This record gives sequence, structure tokens and C-alpha cells, in this order.
Amino acid sequence: MRISQPHSRIRVYVVSDAVGETAEFVVRAAASQFLHTDVEIVRVPYVNNRQHVTNVVAEAARYRSILAYTLVIDELRQVMTGAAREYGVPTVDILGPLLSTLAQVAGEQPVMQAGLLRKLDEDYFRKVEAVEFAVRYDDGLDPRGILAAEVVLIGVSRTSKTPVCMYLAHKGVKAANVPLVPEVSPPEELFSVPPRRVIGLTINPNFLNEIRLERLKTLGLPADSNYTSLKRILQELDYAEAIMKRIGCPRIDVTNRAVEETARKVLEIYYRGERHDR
Repeated sequence: MRISQPHSRIRVYVVSDAVGETAEFVVRAAASQFLHTDVEIVRVPYVNNRQHVTNVVAEAARYRSILAYTLVIDELRQVMTGAAREYGVPTVDILGPLLSTLAQVAGEQPVMQAGLLRKLDEDYFRKVEAVEFAVRYDDGLDPRGILAAEVVLIGVSRTSKTPVCMYLAHKGVKAANVPLVPEVSPPEELFSVPPRRVIGLTINPNFLNEIRLERLKTLGLPADSNYTSLKRILQELDYAEAIMKRIGCPRIDVTNRAVEETARKVLEIYYRGERHDR
């Protein structure tokens, strides 16, 4: 039987089937309320089998300690409580009671899969990174982005390159875009990446004419500029077509397509390319 001794050290084992950051944060918050007790935290991450649990409990029994755990696998939680009872080590199930209450109120059983929070965090930061990438390499601002991008969109002005890139970014895909203008040679990087990573966006010339007219109206500019000239538009589209043929990249006709629909087509091509790479 252990006798509590004030003003002494307590070792808290933070045991998790993931990283253990959540449990450690809770333990540190609790420990901060005790001004005269030295609390040592030992984090034990990625505990995923019965033997590992038993070993941790056996070690903890050698010290004046507590076991604080976030184990979502029910079998491991049972092993933890059983072994701790056998060794006489106090335990705190940080996650279990909350899972039970949430299940009761939500009317849904938890999936009980380890590491989901870490996966969500990774997905979130990947999306943030992809959004920053799309902004940095928008409109061909830096051709180095072509080499680092997972998808490169090319096409004439007003073919939804930027909004499609932002949509892809929110799916965690790093996308850059390069405008094709007859007077400006495309960056050489376009021809050095695998053609399947480059996707050309094409459009009906009359539809593009309408889009550009609306754009100028929105900006309060005269509608009779070269930008909206059908002759100019045909020239741009012919030039873009020649570049796309030279690269040998897949193409998507964005005429009357919503941004989301175009992005879905891009993702289909992207994932097909990923499977090819594997």
C-alpha cells in the first residue's frame, strides 16, 4: 500500500496510442495547480499492443506514479486497468468518459481508431500549405512553382485557372497556374515536368468573349478593347492549343463548367496520374 507524501515527486506516465500531446497537456494543466509537488511527466506514445501496456504499468509500479492514458482501443484500455489494478498503480482514463458521453448524446458509436486526431491535423496543415502555395505561384509569378507543383494549370486569361487552383488547395493539392499569352514565351519549366502533371484549360471562343465583356463591365472599363476582340481571342486560343500539343498534356474544356466541376475533372486526372506513378 502506498502512503502519500507531500512535497515529493510524482511521476505521471502519459500513455497514448498516438503522440500523447492531448493527455500531456491535460496533465500539465492539472500539475500546475500544485505548487509544492514536483510532477515529472513521462510520455509513452504509440502504445499499440497488450505487452507494451503491461510493460509500462510494470515500470510505473516501481515509482510513486500515476498512469494517465488516452487509448481508444477498448482492449488496450481493459489491459491497462487490469494491469494497473494488479500492480496497485492509480489510473486516469482521459479519453474514455468523454467518448462514452459523446456517444450517448450523439446516438453514434465512435470508430475507435487510433491516430485520427493526428491525421486530421496533418490534413489541415497540408491544406494550409497548399493554399499558401497556390497564392505564391498564381498566374506564373514564379516559374519555380511549376517544378514543385502537383498540378499545373495552363490556359488563356479567364479560363478559371486561379479559382480552380484554390479549390484544389482546399483538397490538399499543391497547384500552380501559368497564363498563356502569344507575346510571352512560356517558362521552360513547363516542358521539363511530366506532361500528366500539366492540364490545359480550353474554352469556346464566344463563351470566353462573353466572360471577358462581363469582366470589363465589372471593372468599369470600355468593352471595345483588344481583350474582348474575337479575333484576339481566337489568336490566343490557337497559341494555347499549340503549347498544349507541344507539352502533350491532358485538356479540359471549361465552357459552361462551374469551378467545382472543372476541379473535379482535374482531380480525376491527378489521382489517375498518382496511380500510374505507383
